[in-house]
Amino acid sequence: MNHGEWMVVVIVGMVLAARIYRDRCGIGGKGRNPFDAMTPRPADDAEARRLRDEVRALKERIAVLERIATDHSTSLDREIESLRDRP
Repeated sequence: MNHGEWMVVVIVGMVLAARIYRDRCGIGGKGRNPFDAMTPRPADDAEARRLRDEVRALKERIAVLERIATDHSTSLDREIESLRDRP
């Protein structure tokens, strides 16, 4: 190995040693166990439930809009006009 290859090996070794030290001591960056992100927290569950409900409501609204956009009957036109005439 020449000097350039040794330098690369030393630098990679230093980076790995620093990363292992940082992970064990909980220093810098995220500083926590990477598996902690996989366990759901109660606040995350509530947020996920709220987002699921919101997505469901939006899908229902999109379905109504699609039905309005693709419905070519005249009864729909009359219904819309009657809504415009309301006070």
